[in-house]
Amino acid sequence: RNMANFTAVSGFLLMGFSAKPELEALWASLFLVLYLVALTGNTLIIAATSMDDSLYSPMYFFLKHLSFLDICYISVTVPRSICNSFRHTSSISLWECILQCLAFILCGSAELAMLTVMSYDRYVAICLPLRYEIIMNVNTCIHGILAVWISGVVSGVMHTSATFSIHFCGANVIHQFFCEVPQLLKLACSDEYVSELGVTGFVSLVAFLCFLSIGFSYTRIFSTVLRIPSAEGRAKAFATCLPHLAVVTLFLSTGAFEFLKPHSDSPTALDFLLTLFYTVLPPTLNPMIYSLRNKAMKAALQKFVKKRKAYLFC
Repeated sequence: RNMANFTAVSGFLLMGFSAKPELEALWASLFLVLYLVALTGNTLIIAATSMDDSLYSPMYFFLKHLSFLDICYISVTVPRSICNSFRHTSSISLWECILQCLAFILCGSAELAMLTVMSYDRYVAICLPLRYEIIMNVNTCIHGILAVWISGVVSGVMHTSATFSIHFCGANVIHQFFCEVPQLLKLACSDEYVSELGVTGFVSLVAFLCFLSIGFSYTRIFSTVLRIPSAEGRAKAFATCLPHLAVVTLFLSTGAFEFLKPHSDSPTALDFLLTLFYTVLPPTLNPMIYSLRNKAMKAALQKFVKKRKAYLFC
């Protein structure tokens, strides 16, 4: 089918967090605070890793791109939801929904790929330290970033094309604060969503392979770290890989929980709250996790903030 025949509806209605205006405004305010925290934290990491010469290494190169992905990921859903809440509207056009769906899946898939590449970088650094500079050279880093974005684009286009190639029947109400694929599939006529299930299966397989790769990397990492004779050496190794493991755990566990839990026909406020754990929480907490556990990152951030203050007061 061509794009003009995708669906008979011209738009959808996104459900808010509450029917009460004061509670809706409270949720919107919370969203705004979390969004600003995520933007500030990730922007600081991008600035610090770009301007500090001591952070010119593959690990911080990938961290900078992860922060950029986090900004994109949270910006796909949250600003629109905030605007809808403050404007007391819930409508979203078909094309806006398609673009939001595409961007959300693209960023989510790319983030998983990025975390996989970063786990491989930590594996090489800790398990193969003498060959690190040879393996993780400039070409490897660039190819890694290209693979991340290509995987995101392919997943996004496949998922979005399959989702919007179906016809939607009945009410055009999406019981979520953004155009989420599982909620859209509930509006499908009869069994037209079968083609989407095939795409979901393929993407799930790729995600599972990423999970296995990350699991293998960290199994080898911990095995190597525990054999380091000095306590200081073990502490230094753990300090570089534990923040990444925390980010991986947060992203994978919250995402898996959201997609595996049963979706009710009339979601409660708790269901909306749980959605925050994989859409808003990872991009917001990632900068804190990396900066709190990483001495080099904390030093770079402090140096950057001091420079900005000195520039402002000059």
